[in-house]
Amino acid sequence: MDVFSFVTLFGGLAFFLYGMRLLSESLKKTAGGRLEKLLNKATDNKFKGLTVGAIITIAIQSSSAMTVMLVGFVNSGIMNLPQTVGVIFGSDIGTTLTAWILSLAGIDSGDNILLKLLKPSCFSLIFALIGIILIMVAKKQRNKDFGTMLIGFSILMQGMTMMSASMEPLKEMDSFVSIMTAFKNPLLGVFSGAIVTGVIQSSAASIGILQSISMTGQLTYGMAIPLVMGANIGTCMTAILSSIGVNRDAKRVTVIHVAIKLIGTVVWLVVFYSVNAIFDLSFMDNPVSIVGVAAIHSIFNIANTVLLLPFSNLLVKLAQVIVKESEDEQEFKLDERLMLTPSIAVGECRNMMIKMVTKAKEGLDKSMDMLLNGFNQSDFDFIKKNEEKVDGLEDLLGSYVMKLTTTQHLSVEDKNRSSRILQAIGEVERVADHANYLSDSSEEITNKHLEFSDAAKDELNKIIPAVHDIYTMALDCYLSEDAKDADNIGPLRIVISEMSDQFKANHVERLANGICTTEQGFVFNDILYSCVRIAEHSLNIAAIAYRFKSAGAPSPDTYMHDFKQRKDKDEKKYREYVAKYRT
Repeated sequence: MDVFSFVTLFGGLAFFLYGMRLLSESLKKTAGGRLEKLLNKATDNKFKGLTVGAIITIAIQSSSAMTVMLVGFVNSGIMNLPQTVGVIFGSDIGTTLTAWILSLAGIDSGDNILLKLLKPSCFSLIFALIGIILIMVAKKQRNKDFGTMLIGFSILMQGMTMMSASMEPLKEMDSFVSIMTAFKNPLLGVFSGAIVTGVIQSSAASIGILQSISMTGQLTYGMAIPLVMGANIGTCMTAILSSIGVNRDAKRVTVIHVAIKLIGTVVWLVVFYSVNAIFDLSFMDNPVSIVGVAAIHSIFNIANTVLLLPFSNLLVKLAQVIVKESEDEQEFKLDERLMLTPSIAVGECRNMMIKMVTKAKEGLDKSMDMLLNGFNQSDFDFIKKNEEKVDGLEDLLGSYVMKLTTTQHLSVEDKNRSSRILQAIGEVERVADHANYLSDSSEEITNKHLEFSDAAKDELNKIIPAVHDIYTMALDCYLSEDAKDADNIGPLRIVISEMSDQFKANHVERLANGICTTEQGFVFNDILYSCVRIAEHSLNIAAIAYRFKSAGAPSPDTYMHDFKQRKDKDEKKYREYVAKYRT
């Protein structure tokens, strides 16, 4: 065993991993999104999910990719947590096919031409030739992707051949035999298998390495069994990495995946070695073949599925216990069972809407306070988290109300209340966004040590209270379900818009006179823009309240236009606002 053997080993591993990646990616491209649609539609029970998970994993040749896909689906809301359990079990079974394909390398072909064609060293080269021809000649992208898939498979198999060749000299080395003897300790075997697989992030690759080692004749069944179990634990590393930065339920997918492997390994290790202690299984010291490694891999995952699939609900509950809900997540939750009584469900939506507008107002109040009284890091952090909560509430309310209105028969009153919520959530979310932008402006002022002129400060002291008041008035109209004061909001919006235009012009003049700098001007204009947009969204919120006032509901295509038209009766209020805010 020399340095070239190590180069061949790690070079073969590199080929194997790259081929696996190329194969998986090209298969997903060839599927054109149909795998995802199949996964989403065919997981209404765990047995169907088991079948679909196995089929898709066989197709894309990667259980890690399958789990990452599940994490993404749950994170985006396409699938719910219980749907994923059966798919994970199916994926674990499906991934064992790779080991059986690799076991073809152990076929003793002799002079039989047909058997020689079944060996990877032969058919992988044929696949490579077909693949490169498709890539170079085919006009359709789908055919090119199929050619890439064949190239990927060929590279994978070539990597396996290289790893096997590098292991050949080891069977003559006494030191290698002594190292392998250490793996008779099952705990060491599990740990080693998990570490290696966790590093290379591919159970197929680590099983392939084991199959290569088995061809030396020095790997026994007693060594291979814990190593295979460890490799199954290590493959969870990809799922763990993919769960960073995702939502609570997506993290729980990873917990379920890890729990299945850990529980299965512990149970079957105890069972298997207890049986061995009692009956002294004779095959434990026998050399394991390349086919034997594949068999151990399949038997472990099938046995795991038989053992744990009936307890799918308990696995979900375990994941929920380990990844707990935060106080905010517990607070912001709508129970779909309430849809059986639509009026109560609509009432709960209104309560959640109140929480949403309250959160938006809290963020707006703090951002405005920072602009007037100086930057505050704790308030800034609060605004950032608060804006995420408002975004989450918008998604929660939007999806819940849409499902409620499309699946349940609602009274006219409940339809109107639901419509009020659907129309308002986007406006409120945008107010929270602009509160976030205002906090960014406050941070920029502090970080860049900007100092506005006294005139600019005076202008901010005029427009910011006006914006605060218009949003407060709009919320009062909306939440009280009484639009009697809604007409007072239009004139104030006009005053805010006029103030913004005038203050921008004033800044240009200050800039020309050297009183203010261009950098200050960018921040100043950003603040004014957000102020005007908040006023516009406040007017829209008031218009929604106006539409559903008790006098009746105007037609959807006219109420907003009619409400925003400036009327003679607005003049008195307009002059009052000018006197209050502009002078």
